[in-house]
Amino acid sequence: MKLKHFTFLFLALCLLFSCKQNEVPKTTIKQNLLVDLTKLNSEIVHFQELVIKNASQKEILEQFKKSRLVYKKVEWAIEYFIPETARFMNGPALDEMELEENRSFEPHGFQVIEEMIYPEYKIADKENVVRELNIFQSNIKQLKSTFEVITISDDYVLDAIEQNVFRVISLGITGFDSPILQSSIPEAAESLISISEPLEIINSNNKTLENLKKLTAKASQYCTKNNNFNAFDRAFFITEYLNPISKKIKAFQKEENIKNVKKTSPLKPTVETLFDKDAFDVNGFVLSKEYNFTKEKAVLGEKLFYDKSLSKNNDRSCATCHHPEKAFTDGLKTNVSLTGSNLARNTPTLTYASLQNAQFWDMRQLDLEKQSVDVIQNKDEMHGSMENIHAKILVDNDYIKLFKKAFPKASKPEAWQIQNAIASYVRSLNSFDSRFDEYMRGNKNTLNNQEIEGMNLFMGKAKCATCHFTPLFNGTVPPTYSKTEHEVIGTPNEASGKALSPDKGRYLYNKMPQLVGAFKTPTVRNVAVTAPYMHNGVFKTLEEVVSFYNKGGGQGLGYELENQTLPFDKLNLNVKEEKALVAFMKTLTDKKYQ
Repeated sequence: MKLKHFTFLFLALCLLFSCKQNEVPKTTIKQNLLVDLTKLNSEIVHFQELVIKNASQKEILEQFKKSRLVYKKVEWAIEYFIPETARFMNGPALDEMELEENRSFEPHGFQVIEEMIYPEYKIADKENVVRELNIFQSNIKQLKSTFEVITISDDYVLDAIEQNVFRVISLGITGFDSPILQSSIPEAAESLISISEPLEIINSNNKTLENLKKLTAKASQYCTKNNNFNAFDRAFFITEYLNPISKKIKAFQKEENIKNVKKTSPLKPTVETLFDKDAFDVNGFVLSKEYNFTKEKAVLGEKLFYDKSLSKNNDRSCATCHHPEKAFTDGLKTNVSLTGSNLARNTPTLTYASLQNAQFWDMRQLDLEKQSVDVIQNKDEMHGSMENIHAKILVDNDYIKLFKKAFPKASKPEAWQIQNAIASYVRSLNSFDSRFDEYMRGNKNTLNNQEIEGMNLFMGKAKCATCHFTPLFNGTVPPTYSKTEHEVIGTPNEASGKALSPDKGRYLYNKMPQLVGAFKTPTVRNVAVTAPYMHNGVFKTLEEVVSFYNKGGGQGLGYELENQTLPFDKLNLNVKEEKALVAFMKTLTDKKYQ
């Protein structure tokens, strides 16, 4: 019997050893990425071969689309781990600017090539296309070198994949990175299918992963069946597929006990969807930790906000131009200066102003602290003195008490704390409780059919969301929210549209030709109560604004504006679509203003 037992044990061990020998080694996420980059390089090489041998435009376009689809499979990792290179592979076809040094860099990548080959490809552009493809291959080589040496841990993988879903929502299905060909819908399908592969490497037996794979497959099928860019139902796609997908990614993370990445970010690491009520953290935009938001600072800031003693003649406060009932605007084309003349620009809303990386129409200040002191000391607006204000506060018992609560570690109020308190009050003005927000969180009764049509137009045919990114609806670029954009749209000087506004915008502070007439992209949230519109208050109604964009902006009106960043072709919106667009924008109003 003992010999039989020994023989059985020996055979079992041999079988186990044999199985181990035959097992295929588990691939890593990094190895898969390197393989996918090799595939991408092969597609780019083939693309270049077609261009060199003077293939037809149809062949070139098909290979361009195929190359982009392969890129979309690895975009989640490229954009997350190596964003500097990603910018020159699939960034906007606009100059990249370093304003601190007044330098600019020409764009490269897919969007530049797209403009060369569509709607018409000319053999005269052949050398330029080949040059761009050479640069693209160099960037792939750089990506491979970087991926080979960096650590790709599970927590970063989950963070990157979640961000990629948010990228599909805010940049993908809006056509942001395929503005001419509008191939965004099939590309969104490829992006979503790529989610499962790295998660399977983490744990292929996870039950949530199986459900996630089924859901991404359905989402991909929906894109395949509904691939018409203008007709695509983004409201349905986000609520029925993308939001549930991001929730399942978060569930997978929790089940696998994968920690959140520790980083300072406007988007909280705990979010399940991009539309969670508390998804955004205003501290992601502050200078440093001592400037972080607290309720006590906001209470102090509110008192300062309405205090007329902050102005030179004790007759103006911040609220003079920022009325709470008008979402902190004033309802005027432009307000009046202390000398009685009109100010140069319209008063912007302070709601959601804290979720930007630059302040004022011309973006001359980077944060709310500098914004507040700029207004207070401006000779045309308040003409106050921070030194005098600080001196007044030091002898005011009511203020002293509020300062002690707001800054408990400080022995006495300091000048910087005045700015920080006012900024903190502004940071408290984000509600995220509009009818649109409720709809995106599952309450399908909050929007009617016209408003849903308007949302789909806003994120599709009308191209609004390529500048006013969902869900902040301002120019702060998702999903990292590390940059706030400006645009040159060619705003007229008068509603009649006979002449271009003479205001040079950002150019006044950064003398670069690309910035002549450039202004910050403001939020569209609360737009129903913040008329009139544009930097100069030229349009009284949303209908006028929509009509302006429908015509193609300044160039569409016939102005010579070589640096216009807004597409100048007509949008071809009909009257019904224009009304639906306006109806949707009105759903972005916070409850307190409804």
